[in-house]
Amino acid sequence: MNDNDIQNALAELARTIGLIPSDIRPIAESGSSRKYYRVFTDGPTLIGAYNANVEENEAFYYLTEHFGAIGLRVPSLLAVNKERDCYLQSDLGDTSLFSLLQQDLRSGSFSVSTIEMIKLALEELVRFQTEGHQDLDYSKVYPVPCFDKAAVIDDLDYFKYYFVKPHASVVFNETRLKAEFNRFADFVSEAAHDYFMFRDFQSRNIMINQGKPYFIDYQGGRRGPLQYDVVSLLYQVKAQLPNDLRNELLDHYKQVLSTRVDLSDIHFDRYYPYFVYLRLLQVLGAYGFRGLIQKKAHFIESIPFALNELNTFNESNPLSDYPELQNVITQVSSLLEKYSPSSSLHAPHSQLTVTVNSFSFKKGYPDDFSGNGGGFVFDCRALPNPGREPEFRTKTGRDWEVVAYLEAKPQTGVFLDHVKAIVSQSIDNYMERHFSHLMVSFGCTGGQHRSVFFAQSVADWIKTTYPQVLVKLNHIEQHIHE
Repeated sequence: MNDNDIQNALAELARTIGLIPSDIRPIAESGSSRKYYRVFTDGPTLIGAYNANVEENEAFYYLTEHFGAIGLRVPSLLAVNKERDCYLQSDLGDTSLFSLLQQDLRSGSFSVSTIEMIKLALEELVRFQTEGHQDLDYSKVYPVPCFDKAAVIDDLDYFKYYFVKPHASVVFNETRLKAEFNRFADFVSEAAHDYFMFRDFQSRNIMINQGKPYFIDYQGGRRGPLQYDVVSLLYQVKAQLPNDLRNELLDHYKQVLSTRVDLSDIHFDRYYPYFVYLRLLQVLGAYGFRGLIQKKAHFIESIPFALNELNTFNESNPLSDYPELQNVITQVSSLLEKYSPSSSLHAPHSQLTVTVNSFSFKKGYPDDFSGNGGGFVFDCRALPNPGREPEFRTKTGRDWEVVAYLEAKPQTGVFLDHVKAIVSQSIDNYMERHFSHLMVSFGCTGGQHRSVFFAQSVADWIKTTYPQVLVKLNHIEQHIHE
Protein backbone atom coordinates (compact mmCIF):
# COMPACT_ATOMS: atom_id res chain seq x y z
CA MET A 1 0.00 0.00 0.00
CA ASN A 2 1.22 3.50 -0.72
CA ASP A 3 1.04 6.27 1.85
CA ASN A 4 -2.23 7.68 0.50
CA ASP A 5 -3.92 4.25 0.57
CA ILE A 6 -2.74 3.69 4.15
CA GLN A 7 -4.11 7.03 5.33
CA ASN A 8 -7.45 6.36 3.62
CA ALA A 9 -7.64 2.97 5.32
CA LEU A 10 -6.87 4.50 8.73
CA ALA A 11 -9.46 7.24 8.19
CA GLU A 12 -12.07 4.59 7.37
CA LEU A 13 -11.15 2.64 10.51
CA ALA A 14 -11.63 5.78 12.60
CA ARG A 15 -15.10 6.22 11.14
CA THR A 16 -16.01 2.61 12.00
CA ILE A 17 -15.53 3.42 15.68
CA GLY A 18 -17.58 6.59 15.50
CA LEU A 19 -14.84 9.18 15.11
CA ILE A 20 -14.45 11.73 12.33
CA PRO A 21 -10.82 12.02 11.19
CA SER A 22 -9.57 15.57 10.53
CA ASP A 23 -5.86 15.01 9.89
CA ILE A 24 -3.38 12.14 9.65
CA ARG A 25 0.33 12.75 10.10
CA PRO A 26 3.19 10.27 9.71
CA ILE A 27 5.31 9.54 12.77
CA ALA A 28 9.07 9.23 12.31
CA GLU A 29 10.09 5.68 11.43
CA SER A 30 12.18 3.56 13.75
CA GLY A 31 14.18 0.45 12.98
CA SER A 32 11.20 -1.61 11.88
CA SER A 33 9.34 -1.71 8.55
CA ARG A 34 6.06 -0.76 10.22
CA LYS A 35 4.62 2.68 9.43
CA TYR A 36 2.97 4.73 12.16
CA TYR A 37 0.63 7.72 11.97
CA ARG A 38 -1.10 10.03 14.42
CA VAL A 39 -4.78 10.30 13.56
CA PHE A 40 -6.54 13.49 14.64
CA THR A 41 -10.30 13.18 15.11
CA ASP A 42 -13.24 15.04 16.58
CA GLY A 43 -12.49 13.06 19.74
CA PRO A 44 -9.19 11.65 20.99
CA THR A 45 -6.07 11.34 18.86
CA LEU A 46 -5.23 7.78 17.82
CA ILE A 47 -2.15 5.93 16.62
CA GLY A 48 -2.57 4.20 13.28
CA ALA A 49 -0.22 1.55 11.97
CA TYR A 50 0.42 -0.31 8.75
CA ASN A 51 2.44 -3.51 8.54
CA ALA A 52 2.43 -5.78 5.51
CA ASN A 53 3.54 -8.69 7.72
CA VAL A 54 0.11 -9.94 8.77
CA GLU A 55 1.55 -12.81 10.81
CA GLU A 56 3.44 -10.33 12.98
CA ASN A 57 0.29 -8.22 13.27
CA GLU A 58 -1.72 -11.20 14.49
CA ALA A 59 0.83 -11.75 17.25
CA PHE A 60 0.49 -8.09 18.25
CA TYR A 61 -3.32 -8.29 18.27
CA TYR A 62 -3.29 -11.44 20.39
CA LEU A 63 -0.69 -10.19 22.89
CA THR A 64 -2.40 -6.80 23.23
CA GLU A 65 -5.70 -8.41 24.13
CA HIS A 66 -4.02 -10.94 26.43
CA PHE A 67 -2.03 -8.32 28.35
CA GLY A 68 -4.88 -5.82 28.47
CA ALA A 69 -7.23 -8.41 29.92
CA ILE A 70 -4.97 -8.88 32.97
CA GLY A 71 -4.36 -5.17 33.52
CA LEU A 72 -0.89 -4.76 32.06
CA ARG A 73 -0.26 -1.28 30.66
CA VAL A 74 -0.37 -1.65 26.90
CA PRO A 75 -2.23 0.42 24.27
CA SER A 76 -5.85 -0.45 23.58
CA LEU A 77 -6.48 -2.05 20.21
CA LEU A 78 -9.41 -0.08 18.75
CA ALA A 79 -9.93 -1.29 15.18
CA VAL A 80 -8.40 -3.61 12.56
CA ASN A 81 -9.17 -3.66 8.83
CA LYS A 82 -10.37 -6.81 7.11
CA GLU A 83 -6.98 -7.31 5.43
CA ARG A 84 -5.43 -7.30 8.94
CA ASP A 85 -2.57 -5.03 7.84
CA CYS A 86 -3.88 -1.69 9.23
CA TYR A 87 -5.00 -1.00 12.77
CA LEU A 88 -5.77 1.76 15.26
CA GLN A 89 -4.67 1.88 18.88
CA SER A 90 -4.87 4.37 21.72
CA ASP A 91 -2.41 7.27 21.69
CA LEU A 92 0.05 7.13 24.59
CA GLY A 93 1.69 10.45 23.67
CA ASP A 94 5.24 11.31 22.67
CA THR A 95 7.10 11.10 25.98
CA SER A 96 9.17 7.95 26.34
CA LEU A 97 11.41 6.84 29.15
CA PHE A 98 14.28 7.30 26.70
CA SER A 99 13.43 11.00 26.31
CA LEU A 100 13.55 11.40 30.11
CA LEU A 101 16.95 9.70 30.21
CA GLN A 102 18.24 11.97 27.46
CA GLN A 103 17.07 15.05 29.34
CA ASP A 104 18.93 13.85 32.43
CA LEU A 105 22.07 13.13 30.42
CA ARG A 106 22.04 16.70 29.15
CA SER A 107 21.64 18.02 32.69
CA GLY A 108 24.54 15.90 33.94
CA SER A 109 22.72 13.66 36.45
CA PHE A 110 19.79 11.28 36.66
CA SER A 111 16.83 12.76 38.52
CA VAL A 112 15.00 11.00 41.34
CA SER A 113 11.80 11.04 39.28
CA THR A 114 13.49 9.32 36.32
CA ILE A 115 15.03 6.66 38.56
CA GLU A 116 11.64 6.02 40.13
CA MET A 117 10.10 5.68 36.68
CA ILE A 118 12.71 3.07 35.74
CA LYS A 119 11.89 1.18 38.92
CA LEU A 120 8.17 1.28 38.08
CA ALA A 121 8.99 -0.07 34.62
CA LEU A 122 11.01 -2.91 36.16
CA GLU A 123 8.14 -3.73 38.50
CA GLU A 124 5.84 -3.96 35.50
CA LEU A 125 8.41 -6.11 33.71
CA VAL A 126 8.10 -8.66 36.51
CA ARG A 127 4.36 -8.71 35.89
CA PHE A 128 4.83 -9.23 32.15
CA GLN A 129 7.28 -12.06 32.78
CA THR A 130 5.17 -13.88 35.34
CA GLU A 131 1.48 -12.88 35.11
CA GLY A 132 1.76 -12.27 31.37
CA HIS A 133 3.14 -15.77 30.94
CA GLN A 134 0.16 -17.43 32.58
CA ASP A 135 -2.31 -18.92 30.07
CA LEU A 136 -0.47 -17.33 27.14
CA ASP A 137 -0.76 -19.38 23.96
CA TYR A 138 2.78 -19.32 22.58
CA SER A 139 1.64 -20.88 19.32
CA LYS A 140 0.27 -17.42 18.47
CA VAL A 141 3.48 -15.44 18.94
CA TYR A 142 5.89 -14.37 16.20
CA PRO A 143 8.32 -15.41 14.78
CA VAL A 144 9.12 -18.30 17.13
CA PRO A 145 7.44 -19.55 20.32
CA CYS A 146 10.60 -19.80 22.43
CA PHE A 147 13.99 -18.19 22.89
CA ASP A 148 16.02 -21.39 22.63
CA LYS A 149 19.56 -22.39 21.64
CA ALA A 150 18.85 -21.69 17.96
CA ALA A 151 17.75 -18.14 18.85
CA VAL A 152 20.93 -17.57 20.88
CA ILE A 153 23.10 -18.70 17.97
CA ASP A 154 21.08 -16.49 15.63
CA ASP A 155 21.95 -13.47 17.81
CA LEU A 156 25.63 -14.43 17.92
CA ASP A 157 25.72 -15.00 14.16
CA TYR A 158 23.99 -11.65 13.67
CA PHE A 159 26.95 -10.06 15.46
CA LYS A 160 29.49 -12.09 13.47
CA TYR A 161 28.07 -11.55 10.00
CA TYR A 162 26.87 -7.95 10.27
CA PHE A 163 29.45 -6.39 12.55
CA VAL A 164 32.60 -8.51 12.77
CA LYS A 165 32.93 -9.58 9.14
CA PRO A 166 32.44 -6.11 7.63
CA HIS A 167 35.62 -5.14 9.52
CA ALA A 168 38.39 -6.96 7.68
CA SER A 169 40.88 -5.94 10.36
CA VAL A 170 39.21 -8.31 12.86
CA VAL A 171 40.96 -11.66 12.42
CA PHE A 172 39.60 -14.87 13.95
CA ASN A 173 39.38 -18.62 13.48
CA GLU A 174 35.94 -19.38 12.05
CA THR A 175 35.86 -23.00 13.23
CA ARG A 176 36.87 -22.22 16.81
CA LEU A 177 34.44 -19.30 17.02
CA LYS A 178 31.58 -21.46 15.76
CA ALA A 179 32.37 -24.11 18.38
CA GLU A 180 32.42 -21.48 21.12
CA PHE A 181 29.13 -20.01 19.91
CA ASN A 182 27.60 -23.48 20.28
CA ARG A 183 29.05 -23.92 23.75
CA PHE A 184 27.95 -20.42 24.78
CA ALA A 185 24.42 -21.12 23.48
CA ASP A 186 24.28 -24.45 25.31
CA PHE A 187 25.14 -22.74 28.58
CA VAL A 188 22.75 -19.80 28.18
CA SER A 189 19.94 -22.14 27.16
CA GLU A 190 20.22 -23.85 30.54
CA ALA A 191 18.79 -20.72 32.22
CA ALA A 192 15.20 -21.12 33.42
CA HIS A 193 13.02 -19.95 30.57
CA ASP A 194 9.40 -20.58 31.54
CA TYR A 195 8.50 -16.88 31.48
CA PHE A 196 7.32 -14.28 29.00
CA MET A 197 10.27 -12.59 27.29
CA PHE A 198 9.51 -9.12 25.89
CA ARG A 199 12.59 -9.39 23.60
CA ASP A 200 13.13 -5.62 23.13
CA PHE A 201 12.50 -4.21 26.59
CA GLN A 202 14.27 -0.87 26.26
CA SER A 203 13.40 2.71 27.14
CA ARG A 204 12.22 3.74 23.65
CA ASN A 205 9.45 1.16 24.03
CA ILE A 206 8.31 2.52 27.40
CA MET A 207 5.91 5.45 27.07
CA ILE A 208 5.08 7.76 29.96
CA ASN A 209 1.39 8.56 30.10
CA GLN A 210 -0.26 10.32 33.05
CA GLY A 211 2.79 9.62 35.17
CA LYS A 212 2.82 5.88 34.56
CA PRO A 213 4.86 3.63 32.25
CA TYR A 214 3.09 1.97 29.33
CA PHE A 215 4.66 -0.59 27.02
CA ILE A 216 4.76 -0.97 23.24
CA ASP A 217 6.56 -3.02 20.57
CA TYR A 218 6.19 -6.41 22.25
CA GLN A 219 5.01 -8.27 19.13
CA GLY A 220 8.30 -10.18 19.00
CA GLY A 221 7.78 -11.56 22.51
CA ARG A 222 8.04 -15.29 23.27
CA ARG A 223 8.71 -17.77 26.05
CA GLY A 224 12.19 -17.17 27.43
CA PRO A 225 14.56 -16.42 30.32
CA LEU A 226 14.17 -13.61 32.82
CA GLN A 227 17.62 -12.06 32.47
CA TYR A 228 17.41 -10.95 28.83
CA ASP A 229 14.77 -8.24 29.32
CA VAL A 230 16.21 -6.62 32.41
CA VAL A 231 19.63 -6.56 30.70
CA SER A 232 18.03 -4.95 27.63
CA LEU A 233 16.86 -2.01 29.72
CA LEU A 234 19.83 -1.60 32.07
CA TYR A 235 22.40 -1.99 29.28
CA GLN A 236 20.61 0.08 26.62
CA VAL A 237 23.78 1.63 25.30
CA LYS A 238 22.55 5.16 24.57
CA ALA A 239 20.94 5.43 28.01
CA GLN A 240 24.48 5.41 29.48
CA LEU A 241 23.41 4.32 32.97
CA PRO A 242 26.36 4.38 35.41
CA ASN A 243 27.21 1.07 37.06
CA ASP A 244 26.21 2.12 40.56
CA LEU A 245 22.74 3.09 39.31
CA ARG A 246 22.55 -0.14 37.27
CA ASN A 247 23.31 -2.15 40.40
CA GLU A 248 20.67 -0.26 42.37
CA LEU A 249 18.07 -0.90 39.68
CA LEU A 250 19.04 -4.56 39.32
CA ASP A 251 18.71 -5.02 43.08
CA HIS A 252 15.26 -3.44 42.95
CA TYR A 253 14.19 -5.74 40.11
CA LYS A 254 15.48 -8.82 41.92
CA GLN A 255 13.75 -7.80 45.13
CA VAL A 256 10.40 -7.50 43.32
CA LEU A 257 11.01 -10.69 41.35
CA SER A 258 11.94 -12.63 44.49
CA THR A 259 8.35 -12.27 45.76
CA ARG A 260 7.30 -14.50 42.85
CA VAL A 261 10.39 -16.56 41.96
CA ASP A 262 13.11 -18.25 44.03
CA LEU A 263 16.19 -16.63 42.48
CA SER A 264 18.63 -19.09 44.01
CA ASP A 265 16.65 -21.97 42.63
CA ILE A 266 16.95 -20.62 39.06
CA HIS A 267 20.59 -19.46 39.54
CA PHE A 268 19.72 -15.98 38.30
CA ASP A 269 23.13 -14.42 39.01
CA ARG A 270 25.09 -17.28 37.44
CA TYR A 271 23.64 -16.64 33.98
CA TYR A 272 23.18 -12.87 34.19
CA PRO A 273 26.64 -11.74 32.86
CA TYR A 274 26.29 -13.97 29.81
CA PHE A 275 23.01 -12.30 28.91
CA VAL A 276 24.77 -8.94 29.14
CA TYR A 277 27.23 -10.20 26.53
CA LEU A 278 24.47 -11.70 24.40
CA ARG A 279 22.46 -8.48 24.33
CA LEU A 280 25.46 -6.22 23.62
CA LEU A 281 26.63 -8.47 20.78
CA GLN A 282 23.11 -8.63 19.33
CA VAL A 283 22.87 -4.83 19.47
CA LEU A 284 26.17 -4.47 17.63
CA GLY A 285 24.86 -6.87 15.00
CA ALA A 286 21.75 -4.70 14.62
CA TYR A 287 23.85 -1.53 14.33
CA GLY A 288 26.03 -3.26 11.75
CA PHE A 289 23.05 -4.34 9.67
CA ARG A 290 21.10 -1.08 9.89
CA GLY A 291 24.16 1.15 9.79
CA LEU A 292 27.02 -0.48 7.89
CA ILE A 293 24.85 -2.47 5.50
CA GLN A 294 21.72 -0.32 5.09
CA LYS A 295 23.68 2.93 5.55
CA LYS A 296 21.34 4.46 8.15
CA ALA A 297 23.28 7.21 9.89
CA HIS A 298 21.45 6.95 13.23
CA PHE A 299 22.67 3.39 13.74
CA ILE A 300 26.24 4.20 12.71
CA GLU A 301 26.26 7.02 15.27
CA SER A 302 25.17 4.52 17.95
CA ILE A 303 28.10 2.14 17.35
CA PRO A 304 30.60 3.90 19.67
CA PHE A 305 28.13 3.73 22.56
CA ALA A 306 27.78 -0.03 22.14
CA LEU A 307 31.52 -0.54 21.74
CA ASN A 308 32.23 1.48 24.85
CA GLU A 309 29.70 -0.54 26.86
CA LEU A 310 31.10 -3.85 25.58
CA ASN A 311 34.68 -2.81 26.31
CA THR A 312 33.84 -1.64 29.84
CA PHE A 313 31.92 -4.79 30.68
CA ASN A 314 34.59 -7.04 29.19
CA GLU A 315 37.33 -5.42 31.28
CA SER A 316 35.60 -6.51 34.50
CA ASN A 317 34.06 -9.74 33.14
CA PRO A 318 36.53 -11.29 30.65
CA LEU A 319 35.38 -14.39 28.78
CA SER A 320 38.31 -16.57 29.80
CA ASP A 321 36.35 -19.75 29.05
CA TYR A 322 35.76 -18.59 25.47
CA PRO A 323 39.20 -17.56 24.18
CA GLU A 324 38.25 -17.11 20.51
CA LEU A 325 35.21 -15.00 21.35
CA GLN A 326 37.34 -13.04 23.79
CA ASN A 327 39.86 -12.50 21.01
CA VAL A 328 37.11 -11.12 18.73
CA ILE A 329 35.73 -8.85 21.44
CA THR A 330 39.18 -7.46 22.17
CA GLN A 331 39.70 -6.61 18.50
CA VAL A 332 36.18 -5.22 18.10
CA SER A 333 36.66 -2.99 21.14
CA SER A 334 39.70 -1.44 19.45
CA LEU A 335 37.36 -0.08 16.75
CA LEU A 336 36.03 2.47 19.23
CA GLU A 337 38.45 5.16 18.10
CA LYS A 338 37.42 4.66 14.47
CA TYR A 339 33.76 5.38 15.18
CA SER A 340 33.97 7.85 18.02
CA PRO A 341 35.22 11.43 18.12
CA SER A 342 36.77 12.11 21.52
CA SER A 343 33.63 13.75 22.83
CA SER A 344 30.95 11.48 21.38
CA LEU A 345 30.66 9.15 24.36
CA HIS A 346 29.96 12.07 26.63
CA ALA A 347 27.57 13.93 24.34
CA PRO A 348 23.90 12.89 24.35
CA HIS A 349 23.54 13.64 20.64
CA SER A 350 25.53 14.53 17.58
CA GLN A 351 25.53 17.81 15.66
CA LEU A 352 22.75 18.37 13.17
CA THR A 353 24.00 18.46 9.59
CA VAL A 354 21.86 20.13 6.93
CA THR A 355 22.79 19.19 3.37
CA VAL A 356 21.60 21.74 0.81
CA ASN A 357 21.63 20.77 -2.89
CA SER A 358 20.92 22.40 -6.21
CA PHE A 359 20.13 20.02 -9.06
CA SER A 360 18.54 19.57 -12.48
CA PHE A 361 15.22 17.73 -12.69
CA LYS A 362 16.39 16.41 -16.07
CA LYS A 363 19.23 14.55 -14.34
CA GLY A 364 17.24 13.14 -11.40
CA TYR A 365 16.97 13.76 -7.67
CA PRO A 366 20.02 14.02 -5.37
CA ASP A 367 21.08 10.87 -3.52
CA ASP A 368 20.60 10.76 0.24
CA PHE A 369 23.89 9.39 1.56
CA SER A 370 22.80 9.83 5.19
CA GLY A 371 20.40 6.89 4.88
CA ASN A 372 17.67 8.81 6.72
CA GLY A 373 15.43 9.66 3.78
CA GLY A 374 12.96 12.52 3.98
CA GLY A 375 13.82 16.19 3.86
CA PHE A 376 12.55 18.67 1.30
CA VAL A 377 12.69 19.06 -2.48
CA PHE A 378 11.60 22.50 -3.70
CA ASP A 379 10.66 23.01 -7.35
CA CYS A 380 11.95 26.40 -8.58
CA ARG A 381 10.59 26.06 -12.12
CA ALA A 382 7.52 28.25 -11.46
CA LEU A 383 9.80 31.25 -10.86
CA PRO A 384 11.23 33.63 -13.47
CA ASN A 385 14.00 31.91 -15.43
CA PRO A 386 17.25 33.87 -15.94
CA GLY A 387 18.33 31.21 -18.40
CA ARG A 388 15.97 32.67 -20.98
CA GLU A 389 17.90 35.93 -20.98
CA PRO A 390 20.88 35.82 -23.37
CA GLU A 391 23.20 37.73 -21.02
CA PHE A 392 22.75 35.12 -18.23
CA ARG A 393 23.05 31.90 -20.22
CA THR A 394 26.71 31.31 -19.34
CA LYS A 395 26.33 32.45 -15.74
CA THR A 396 24.98 30.67 -12.64
CA GLY A 397 22.87 31.54 -9.65
CA ARG A 398 26.06 32.42 -7.77
CA ASP A 399 26.94 35.32 -10.11
CA TRP A 400 25.90 38.77 -8.90
CA GLU A 401 24.07 39.61 -12.13
CA VAL A 402 21.77 36.58 -11.77
CA VAL A 403 21.36 37.22 -8.04
CA ALA A 404 20.30 40.82 -8.74
CA TYR A 405 17.87 39.68 -11.45
CA LEU A 406 16.14 37.18 -9.17
CA GLU A 407 16.11 39.40 -6.08
CA ALA A 408 14.30 42.07 -8.10
CA LYS A 409 11.39 39.69 -8.77
CA PRO A 410 8.60 39.80 -6.11
CA GLN A 411 7.97 36.06 -6.55
CA THR A 412 11.49 35.30 -5.33
CA GLY A 413 10.97 36.89 -1.92
CA VAL A 414 7.64 35.16 -1.39
CA PHE A 415 9.09 31.76 -2.33
CA LEU A 416 12.16 32.26 -0.15
CA ASP A 417 10.09 33.30 2.88
CA HIS A 418 7.95 30.18 2.57
CA VAL A 419 11.03 27.97 2.26
CA LYS A 420 12.64 29.51 5.35
CA ALA A 421 9.47 29.05 7.40
CA ILE A 422 9.20 25.37 6.48
CA VAL A 423 12.90 24.58 6.86
CA SER A 424 13.27 26.44 10.16
CA GLN A 425 10.41 24.41 11.65
CA SER A 426 12.24 21.20 10.82
CA ILE A 427 15.63 22.45 12.03
CA ASP A 428 14.15 23.53 15.37
CA ASN A 429 12.37 20.20 15.77
CA TYR A 430 15.35 18.11 14.65
CA MET A 431 17.68 19.83 17.11
CA GLU A 432 15.18 19.33 19.93
CA ARG A 433 14.86 15.62 19.07
CA HIS A 434 18.62 15.24 18.47
CA PHE A 435 18.32 14.11 14.86
CA SER A 436 21.56 14.13 12.94
CA HIS A 437 20.65 15.02 9.36
CA LEU A 438 18.26 17.01 7.20
CA MET A 439 18.44 17.36 3.40
CA VAL A 440 17.04 20.39 1.54
CA SER A 441 17.20 20.37 -2.26
CA PHE A 442 16.27 22.90 -4.92
CA GLY A 443 15.60 21.78 -8.49
CA CYS A 444 15.12 23.65 -11.73
CA THR A 445 15.34 22.74 -15.39
CA GLY A 446 19.12 22.83 -15.81
CA GLY A 447 20.40 23.12 -12.25
CA GLN A 448 22.23 26.30 -13.19
CA HIS A 449 20.35 29.47 -12.24
CA ARG A 450 17.26 29.33 -9.99
CA SER A 451 18.14 26.20 -8.04
CA VAL A 452 21.69 27.43 -7.47
CA PHE A 453 20.46 30.83 -6.27
CA PHE A 454 18.00 29.37 -3.77
CA ALA A 455 20.38 26.66 -2.50
CA GLN A 456 23.08 29.30 -1.95
CA SER A 457 20.65 31.72 -0.29
CA VAL A 458 19.19 29.11 2.06
CA ALA A 459 22.61 27.67 2.97
CA ASP A 460 23.86 31.18 3.87
CA TRP A 461 20.69 31.85 5.86
CA ILE A 462 21.04 28.61 7.86
CA LYS A 463 24.69 29.38 8.67
CA THR A 464 23.69 32.81 10.00
CA THR A 465 20.51 31.78 11.83
CA TYR A 466 21.76 28.45 13.20
CA PRO A 467 25.51 28.73 13.83
CA GLN A 468 25.41 25.44 15.76
CA VAL A 469 24.32 23.55 12.62
CA LEU A 470 26.82 22.09 10.14
CA VAL A 471 25.83 23.06 6.59
CA LYS A 472 27.02 21.12 3.54
CA LEU A 473 26.30 22.79 0.19
CA ASN A 474 26.34 20.92 -3.13
CA HIS A 475 25.72 22.53 -6.51
CA ILE A 476 25.50 19.23 -8.31
CA GLU A 477 25.46 20.42 -11.93
CA GLN A 478 28.25 22.91 -11.22
CA HIS A 479 30.36 20.27 -9.47
CA ILE A 480 30.77 22.59 -6.46
CA HIS A 481 30.80 21.11 -2.96
CA GLU A 482 31.29 23.25 0.13
